[in-house]
Amino acid sequence: MKDATVSARVEQDVKVEAEKILAKLGIPVSVLINALYRQIIYKHGVPFSLSVYEEPKALDEMTKDEFDAMLQESYEQSLRGEGVPLEEFFAELKRGLQP
Repeated sequence: MKDATVSARVEQDVKVEAEKILAKLGIPVSVLINALYRQIIYKHGVPFSLSVYEEPKALDEMTKDEFDAMLQESYEQSLRGEGVPLEEFFAELKRGLQP
């Protein structure tokens, strides 16, 4: 039974942007917060990396040389056996999305 309230102050633009994404996903904020709290309990810590990554470029933001280099690197990774089969990738992704 849900009988506790969580209150947090966040920046307005962050709240609006996050709630737009959650709405597109069909996930109420309360469901996400509950899931996050459950993962914190399960993992005994924050359940995700707090690292800052460089945002990948979209195709229309890349030069032809950048795109070709990205494809070449992906090809070389596949030759080295560093990839995973598509079915395995989606199965792992699906497992990660289940509560």
